[in-house]
Amino acid sequence: MEGDAVVEIYMALARAGVDIWIDGGWAVDAHVGRQTRAHSDLDIAVEAGSVAALRQHLADRGYANTPSGDASEWNFVLADANGRRIDVHVVALDEDLGVHGEPRDGIAYPAGSLTGQGRLMDIPVRCIRADILLRFKTSYPPRPVDRHDVATLCALLRQPLPLSHAPDRGQHAGQPDR
Repeated sequence: MEGDAVVEIYMALARAGVDIWIDGGWAVDAHVGRQTRAHSDLDIAVEAGSVAALRQHLADRGYANTPSGDASEWNFVLADANGRRIDVHVVALDEDLGVHGEPRDGIAYPAGSLTGQGRLMDIPVRCIRADILLRFKTSYPPRPVDRHDVATLCALLRQPLPLSHAPDRGQHAGQPDR
């Protein structure tokens, strides 16, 4: 997924009244303010009440459901004929902007995690907070893209790099990036 496509999707959804938050590797780049690596997809979070509008808006632009082993109503992947993929994470906001996914699926965003602000191609975007991204990115065995993202986040947050994500540790290739 290229940066111009990410910004176009973000802006088009905003114009349609569908608020999203950039997640995953693009959120890392948003916090840095520039693209730091290639991305195979765009991860987003969207409020549960906006899912139908999001699906319709993206369907009108050629996006359709794509099979995924962990697909549910709380997490699914949409793709277009050009191979652009959007990994959608659905959240429910409470009155304090606490965020929750479906607990039985193990998808949960902590309260306050959707308060990040960043820039993609000089466009301000809402995104997952950098410290929460770091927590997410270090919660599973790292792949090369995770090692890169964690190093980028640690530098940004001025935190030491976890030993589990050091460049000389084993590689886990073949897994899609988040």
